[in-house]
Parts: sequence; C-alpha cells; structure tokens
Amino acid sequence: MPLSAILPDLSPWRSTRDFRLLWVQGLVTYFGSFMAMVALPLQIKELTDSPIAVGAMGAVELVPLIVFGLYGGALADAVDRRKVILLTEAALGLLAVILLVNALLPEPLLWPLYVVAAGVSALAGLQRPALDSLMARIVPHDQLTAAAALNSLRWNVGAIAGPSLAGLVVAYAGHASAYAVTIACFAASVVLCTRLSPAPAAHDAEKPSLKGLAEGARYAWSRPVLLGTYAIDMAAMFFAFPNTIFPFLADDLDAEWALGLMYAAGAVGSLLFSLTSGWTSRVRRHGLLVVFGAAGWGLAITAAGWLSNIWVVLGCLALAGAGDMASGLGRSTIWNQTIPDELRGRLAGIEVLSYSVGPQLGQVRAGAAAGWTGTRPAIWSGGLACVASVGILAAVLPRLISYDATTDPDAKLRRERTGERAAAL
Repeated sequence: MPLSAILPDLSPWRSTRDFRLLWVQGLVTYFGSFMAMVALPLQIKELTDSPIAVGAMGAVELVPLIVFGLYGGALADAVDRRKVILLTEAALGLLAVILLVNALLPEPLLWPLYVVAAGVSALAGLQRPALDSLMARIVPHDQLTAAAALNSLRWNVGAIAGPSLAGLVVAYAGHASAYAVTIACFAASVVLCTRLSPAPAAHDAEKPSLKGLAEGARYAWSRPVLLGTYAIDMAAMFFAFPNTIFPFLADDLDAEWALGLMYAAGAVGSLLFSLTSGWTSRVRRHGLLVVFGAAGWGLAITAAGWLSNIWVVLGCLALAGAGDMASGLGRSTIWNQTIPDELRGRLAGIEVLSYSVGPQLGQVRAGAAAGWTGTRPAIWSGGLACVASVGILAAVLPRLISYDATTDPDAKLRRERTGERAAAL
C-alpha cells in the first residue's frame, strides 16, 4: 500500500482558505484551553483534596452547556456564524483573566473556579454549533471526512502539547503562569477569527425560538442513524470518562510526575490514528466506525483502570484515544453528510450536547464512584459499562450499523444540494 493512501488527505487544506484559518485558530485555542483544563482541576484538588469536589466541576458545567448549547444551535442558523465564534473567543479570554487574577491572590478562592467553569461551559455551548455548522458550509461534500480527520489531528496536537506542558508549567511556575498562557492563546485566536470570511444566515432564516429548536429536535428524532451517533457517544463518555480523577490515579500509582502524560495519552493515540487516517476517506460504512471505535474506547479504559504499571496504563489511555478518534470521525462524517444546511446549526447544538453532556456527567460519575469504591475500580467498572451499553445500543439501532454514505437517502440528497449550490456559485 502506498504511503499516500495512509497519510492524512490534505485536500480541504489546499482548497479552502477559511478551513486553513479555522484550523490554525483551533490549534491555538486548544493549546490554551488544555493548559487551563489541567490547571483548573489540579487547583481544586490542592484547595480541597477531594475527588468529589473535582468531579463537581461536571455538575456546575452541565446546565449551562445544555441551555446555551441548544440556544447556540438556533443562533448559528439565524446570525453570522463568524461573529458568534469571534465574540465567544473574546469572552473565553476574559474568563481566563479571572482565573489568573484569582491565582495571584495570597489565598486563592474556590468559588470563582466553579463560576468560571460554568461560564466556559456556557460559551462553549454557544460557540460549538457555529463552528461545526460552518465547517459543512466551507468544505466540499466529498472532502468532509478528510476535513474531520485534519480537525482531529489539530485537536490532538493541542491535546498533547497543552496538558504535557501544563503539568510542567503548574509544577514549576504555578497555576497563574498556566492561566497567563491561556490568555495569550485566546488573544491570538481572536485575531485569526477577524480574518474569516462572513458566514451570514440565509435571508429567510428565522430568529432563534423554541419552535425552531423543536423543529431541529423533530428532525433528529426522526433519523435513527443520528440518534445512534448521539446515544452511543453519550453512553461511552458517561461511563468511561475518568479524566477528572486522573490526579488521584497518579497518586494511587505513585506516579504524580505522570499526571500531564495521563491527560495527553489519549490525544497521542488519537494523533497516531489521525496521522494514518488516509484510508478513512474511502470508508462508506461510517456507522461501523462509530460502534467499533466506542467499544474500543471502553475496553481500553477498562484495562487502564485494572492494570498498575504506569507505562502500561498510559499505553491503554493512548489506545482509548485511538478508539475515540475512530468513533468521532464516523459521527462527524454522518452529521455533515446527512443534515441539510438550513438545520445544520440547530442539529449542531444537539451534537454539542451529545458529545459534551456525556463527559460532564462522566466527571460527576467518576468522582462519586471514586469516593465510594476507590479510584481504580471507578475507572475499570465504567469501562465495562461502556462496552455493554454500546453493544445494547447497536443492537436496538441497526440502521446505524447499516449506514452507507453511497446509498443513504439523506446523504444522497445533501450531496445533490451541495452540488447545486456549488454550481450556482
């Protein structure tokens, strides 16, 4: 097999200026965000020494994510998506300023950390539908899987560099330095966002409303394939997302030095998958990617909780990341291939909930289970529950398994409409 058949497909990068801008902007944002993602729970741990207090981050983030994720989906269909992205990036930078100021206090306060976590969740809910729906508009239909792979590559680079460096920065320079890096990253991201082309809504787009949200929900409910992608991802993340208790796992394995590596290990596996993802551009059964990837994630998390050698545990977390990446590519491709543009924002809001609510609830589950059974049993039992739930959902939603991009009626209609719009331009 030639090397070009394995390496990532760079077609979206070559063909679309806005894709290049979003790719670089996202890399910068992810780097800063992951710096804060490590520093924030670690600061809560140092202030409380409680896994339940760390897991409570998921609880305070949940309601803002649901409310603003749904509203953000309706907003993305009604206004210029570039403006939504730009304004939310600026607001996220301001929240990082609050973290920095609090960290510089002689005795940092606990409650601002939860307030900022809730604010970040709300802004992420507003922003992600605009980002996700914009991608389907700027990338040609036949390059959507390649674009998803390149976006995953971008995420993984940030997810590896951010946590790995954050662990060192926090250990040797303190939380304030990590938050300062986050602020600088968001400032650079705002500058890049100003260079994006306008992405106005359709001239007949309705204002955000409950009626519009209901229309999007009815469409999703009527599509078993979409329901399958949402349900499997939420179940996998709810049962097998142990990131919030990594500080306690590091203590349990007597490997405090490896905390940053634990956060980065999943991204390493995802990155390796992305770097060899050229073959995914030729995949047509994307539902199978979703199911097998999610099951692989659960099995690897089970092994990470059961085994005690730190290097083996890191290897298992890397395998989990590869499984999650396979599932994510399948989900993203199905969404972009089948959902009509006029509903893309509202469905993107539902997608935000499907891949974000699961981890938030998973943090609560992991923290509570660790406080009850111990850290490692909380991890391996969640992994087993993930595998079981994926199997059950695949059995009751067979349309997801049988999805084929070449024959699915929604995918064919979306492809035809995309071709008509390109011809008109």
